[in-house]
Amino acid sequence: MTELTDPTNAVIIERVFAASIETCWAMWTDPAEFKAWYGPNGATIPVAEFDVRVGGKRRVCMSMNTPNGQMQMWFSGEHLVVDPPTRLGYSEAMTDEHGTILDPQEMGMPDSGHRVTEITVVLNDVNGSTHLTLTHAGIPAGSPGEFGWNMALNKLDEHLKNANGPIS
Repeated sequence: MTELTDPTNAVIIERVFAASIETCWAMWTDPAEFKAWYGPNGATIPVAEFDVRVGGKRRVCMSMNTPNGQMQMWFSGEHLVVDPPTRLGYSEAMTDEHGTILDPQEMGMPDSGHRVTEITVVLNDVNGSTHLTLTHAGIPAGSPGEFGWNMALNKLDEHLKNANGPIS
């Protein structure tokens, strides 16, 4: 990981999910599972492509309706840490659909000072449930990004409650 792990410029969220650590790992690494829960309320994920190995690429498209019509946001990055089923780390940047990095302001987002951020997901088994610690370095606590993550994790919780395990 890089200098982005400065805790004064990071969103850190902890949750416990009533699902096995293996199921929670699949929610982050299986594109079909990720598409089912990721993003804030009202968002869909038409594209999720992951090469889950260190150096492997990630590409995600989030689509949502806005008062101005349909909007798509693309995110690209690279896996930095892959230690199944306990630790996943990846870089992320807002991009166009071809992977060209955009400034956050070009997408109507506040300037965090970083064009590329890092997400770290740490999973720990707690008697058959899973404790998640999510750190998104490069965006400040209290930002719209934190609000978005909380909505997404609420959706993940609902998805896990309604699922019978990961999609095969």
